[in-house]
Order: sequence, then C-alpha cells, then structure tokens
Amino acid sequence: MVGDLVEFELNQDGSGVIYKIGERKNYISRKAPRIRGASYRGERLEQIIAANIENLFIVSSTAEPIFNNKTIDRLLVIGESAKLNLFIVINKIDLDTENSIEHWIKLYTEIGYKVIKTSVISAEGLESLKSCLSNSKNLFFGHSGVGKSSLLNKMFPWLNLKIGEISNFTEKGTHTTVTSRMFEVENNTYIVDTPGIREIDPFGIRKEDLGHYFIEFSNFSSNCRFNTCTHFHEPNCAVIEAVQNNQISIERYESYLRMLETIEEDIVF
Repeated sequence: MVGDLVEFELNQDGSGVIYKIGERKNYISRKAPRIRGASYRGERLEQIIAANIENLFIVSSTAEPIFNNKTIDRLLVIGESAKLNLFIVINKIDLDTENSIEHWIKLYTEIGYKVIKTSVISAEGLESLKSCLSNSKNLFFGHSGVGKSSLLNKMFPWLNLKIGEISNFTEKGTHTTVTSRMFEVENNTYIVDTPGIREIDPFGIRKEDLGHYFIEFSNFSSNCRFNTCTHFHEPNCAVIEAVQNNQISIERYESYLRMLETIEEDIVF
C-alpha cells in the first residue's frame, strides 16, 4: 500500500520483489465501495487507501461540485480513528460570491479544526496550506472534482498532475486520478494524491464508539446515563441535551445520526 515501508530486491532487468513489509503505525481505510448491480450480505470489505500518514487534508469545494458537510464529517471520523493531524481545505473560494461558506468555517473552527480557504485562481491560502506540509507525509482526500490535483500543481508545478472536469449533468467531478500515488515534493515532505471518492463509509467502527470521533461530544458524553450510549434514543443522554441547548450544532448531530444508520451490527474484528 502507498506509504508502506518495505524491503525489496531488484532484479537485473529493473523489476523487483518485495520480501518484507514493515509494521504500520497507522493507515487510512474505508468500506469498499458498492458495485452497481451486486448484492451484499453482511459486512463489506475494508479498502486501505494509504499507510503511515501524519496529516490528512480533507478537501472540499464551495461549488462545482457543491459543498458537502456530511462528506467532511465522514472523513473527519476516519481521520480521528487513525489518530491523524486533521485539516479541512475549502477550495474554489473564488466561486463563493455570497460568502455562504463562512458558516461552515466558523462551525469547524469552533469545534477545534484548522480550516484553510484556498483558490487556485487567486492563490489565496496556498502559502498557508504549503506551510502545513513540511517534514510530513500528507494525504489529500475528497470528492472527485474538488481540486486536489489543481492545488498540488499550483504549489508544486513540476508534478503536472492530470486535471479532470466537472460534469454539466451531475455537477460532480469525473475521476482523473485513478490510483493513489506518493511524491516527495521537498526534503522529507511527501504528498499522497488519491482518486476522488463518490462514496465514503468508515470501516470497523461500532455504534457505541462512533461518538468518540465527533470530538465536540467529549465535553458532554461522560455525563450520559449509560457508558455505551449511542446518543440516539437512550434516556438522560447529555449529548442530545447539548444539541437541544445549541451547544452541539444540529448539522453535526444530523451527520452523526446518518452515519450511525450505516454502521452494521455484525462487524467482525
């Protein structure tokens, strides 16, 4: 997997054989996407995206494709469960003519996440973004078409990554990057460019644990009546009370409930 540390032997023709994969300190994964027309029984398989990553940059866009907070929340859960440093990049800020994105910037900043506004057109935020990459292995992750490759090309022009287009019919990005690739862009600074996603579900998280990865819940969950509270239907739930008192945003709580519905009961570890 991209990011793995391996030992290998080279053959005379330039090919090689990997004979040892080092222990992973972490990895990013998701449930394997559903295949159209296929039927599923039980838990879907795990798809590993990259290993031994330090920083996860969750890239969204203000438009083309439209901003999707629920995708951001799912990726935050994945990043929190892998214990990564998390950054939210809101790209194409030049398309936000009505400043509608400010609500979301305020929301995520108040929770405790670093949010970086960027534009390839105006170069806004690019220096701030680039400064966060130094001396780390960095993964860029997000929907197709949000501008991951464009941002990387602007910061490191020699990469010359292929850029996709937005479908006029679906207003979604078309897949351009087809496999995860790692580049050394500066001394001891690495970038992993990933294929754009259409579907994202965290893998291997139990219902009673999901709330641990919504970090603002931690201020209240210790006061719940049950230590296995799922913050959905249980009596005397401090998280639900915090939502009702506007101490936890309704948007984040709705994301949580939606994610809770997708978690199977029969996870096998």
